[in-house]
Parts: sequence; C-alpha cells; structure tokens
Amino acid sequence: MAESTLSNPPEVAPIRPGEEFDTAKVETYLKENLPGLDGPMEVLQFPGGHANLTYLARFGQRELVLRRPPLGPVAPKSHDMAREYRVLSKLADHLPSAPHAFLLCEDPSIMGATFIVMERRKGVVVRGAVPPEIERHPDAHRRISFALIDVMAAFHDIDYEKIGLGDLGKPEGYVERQVHGWNGRWERAKDRELPIFDEMYKWLVANLPRAPQHSLVHNDLKFDNIMLDPDDPDHVVAILDWDMTTLGDPLVDLGTLVCYWAEAGDPPARGATNALTAQPGFPKRAEIAQRYAEQRKIDISGLPFYEAFGLWKTAVVLQQIYIRYVRGQTQDERFVYMGQQVPLLIELSAQVAGKL
Repeated sequence: MAESTLSNPPEVAPIRPGEEFDTAKVETYLKENLPGLDGPMEVLQFPGGHANLTYLARFGQRELVLRRPPLGPVAPKSHDMAREYRVLSKLADHLPSAPHAFLLCEDPSIMGATFIVMERRKGVVVRGAVPPEIERHPDAHRRISFALIDVMAAFHDIDYEKIGLGDLGKPEGYVERQVHGWNGRWERAKDRELPIFDEMYKWLVANLPRAPQHSLVHNDLKFDNIMLDPDDPDHVVAILDWDMTTLGDPLVDLGTLVCYWAEAGDPPARGATNALTAQPGFPKRAEIAQRYAEQRKIDISGLPFYEAFGLWKTAVVLQQIYIRYVRGQTQDERFVYMGQQVPLLIELSAQVAGKL
C-alpha cells in the first residue's frame, strides 16, 4: 500500500486495528474492474459509523469509497451491500443526493465479505456537534434541520416503479413484518430478560397502523447519515448508508428521525442516541414533522406509533452492537456503554405509546 503524498481530510483516519484487509488483493481487483486507476492505492478509514465498515481508497487524485459489513456474525438481511448497490445504481440518476455505485463484489476472498465501490462525495457530517463550517452560517441549526426533512420528503416522492425498484420489497404489511423482525433480532441478541420489551412488542402488534401510502424507505435517515455542503447548509450533498432501503410505509423514516430528535427538558434516554438537537436553534419534533407533512401533503396524525416503534427498534440496534462487543466479535470500546442505554430507550418507547 502506498505512502500518501496528499494531506488527509479530517473525516478519515488510519485503519482501526482488527479491521484491516488484504489491500494488494483489493487493489488488483479494482484496477481490473474500473478503468483509469493509475499508480499505487492508499487506504484510509471513515471511523465515524457504528456498523458497516467504510474505507477511502485513493489512487493519486482519484478517490473511491469501499463499504463492507461489520466483522463477525451479522443479523440476517442486515448490512446488505448487494441491496445498497442495487438501490444506488437505480436511484442516483433520479435523486441528486444519492451517490453513484460503481461495483459490487460478492466474492468474499477479495475483501473478506461482499463489498461495494461507490462515488466519493465531499461535505461535512453532523454528529455530536455542528461543525464550524456549518455553524458560521446564520440560523444554521434550523436550516440543516429542514434540509434533512426536505431531502427525506424528496426521497419518499420518488416513483420507485418508474425507476426500476418496484420489486425491491413488499410494501403491503411492511410495518407488521418490521415489528416481528426486530423482535426476532432482540431474541438473538439479548443478554437479559426485559419484560417491558415484551410488553411493547405486544402493544405494537395490537396497534399496527394502516400506511398512508407506500414509498421507498431508507430506514436510517438522520443527521449522521447525510452529508451537508459547508458553503450552503440548505443543501444535502449526499445521503449515506443505503443497505436497509426497501419499500414500505414512509412514516417509518419520519418516526425514526423523530425518535432521535431530542429537545430541552427531555429525559436522558432521548439523548442516548443524539442530544444534538436539544441545543438552542433547532426546531422541535412537532415542527419537523409538520414540515414533512406540508412538503408531502399527507396526514401524520398516527406519528406517535412510529415514534414509539423507532425508540423500541433503536434499543434493539444498540443491543445488537453491544452484544458483538460482549461476545468478543469487536474490540471497539465505543460499544461498552450501549448496554446501559437499552432499557432506558424501551421505557421511553412505552412512555410515547402511553404505556407508562
């Protein structure tokens, strides 16, 4: 692997120990399958995510993004790189914020797992704090919030049949399958019994809503899965992490975003996933929901169900990540605290549902 002669952007870092791969084999594969890759390959890692492993492959000035599933066993149908490739290969020509996907490699001997090669978009990602490049703009917090909501609405307005994704999933019964599926993931990942989780599962099954309409569903569309233009906080440069995209009820995406959206005065559990939006200047949950409803002209009166489901589902996501650390499948110390957050999120889900 080459020594870099270029400065490294702040969003990348050296590869974490244990997450290396055979760079010579990957370099050979890329040069055989993509034209115009000259010179030696340099590889760095995007360290910000908690699940899929994402790398920057650089050939001089040419940059590519490589994505693969996390190490160790993964839940069935999760971290689906083939799905991500298929979605982006159809969607990128119709949604400006969708990066282009160039290659899908399903031969695990190359990188250790199925991986995709995609376009490198440049911008800033909002995680625990708003980056100074964004913060310098007037009314930045409100503007980036509405940029996120607006790109979600635009995504949901895509005619999935017209662009060739009509068989990506079965939209009828989507929410019911989601509820049962996440319960199954909990059973496989749990390290303790939590009766309140089982109570919420029964409540969700008993209160399944009727979808207002069907659309593409991203399943994790939030601040740290979008990239913003540092010169224009109203512009989303890219939506990231497409591996769970399917067809279903668009309010699942909105409910998931709302469940992450902390406000001042919320219980600590709400900030367990992201306390950023509790800072001054961010719109309230009701405001972003209303913005979405106005953009798409749909009824969102049933949103509390989706918010409760989002919190309950997020508890399962954290448990899946935490149990990988407990079982020694990853050494990432960031995952240690996640086990403590799981029961708090389930309790908050029950509060939103009116169960507590």
